[in-house]
Amino acid sequence: MKYGIALFPSKKLQDLVNSYRKRYDPHYALIPPHLTLKNSFEASDSEIKDIAKQLDAISDQANPFPLKITKVSSFYPVNNVIYLKVEPNEQLSNLHESLHSGFFSQESEYSFVPHITIGQRLSDDEHSDVLGQLRMHKVKHEEEIDRFHLLYQLENGMWTVYETFLLGKES
Repeated sequence: MKYGIALFPSKKLQDLVNSYRKRYDPHYALIPPHLTLKNSFEASDSEIKDIAKQLDAISDQANPFPLKITKVSSFYPVNNVIYLKVEPNEQLSNLHESLHSGFFSQESEYSFVPHITIGQRLSDDEHSDVLGQLRMHKVKHEEEIDRFHLLYQLENGMWTVYETFLLGKES
């Protein structure tokens, strides 16, 4: 089965992102707005139990952190993805690193650029137009993140939560 690890922002931010995603992101109906912490990977039913134990240990060692959005940006010319830029911080970077080392080590296709996708698979012209429009809007948002989620993909392509992990030892 295919799994992934992500965090979900507040409903307020998800509503804002979805107002764009429904027009510009073909994955809109498959998964809510999210920040990917670990790209999709395959695991068996027995492997996922060990993975969940490891994630629980990682979540105990990580602390809640601020999620700060400062602007709209793009991965152009690598690909035509438009996103909300999440300002990197030490806690987020440490969490990402923990999910890509030791038990979880594997090569990552791209460097970690924390973001929440607004649009993807756009033509060059559409990408340019949409990015130009969105950059005119001031985007400032900050909230506290206190959990991340292990997700799995259903047969119809939709992603759903397998287990949620609270950050910090108090949880």
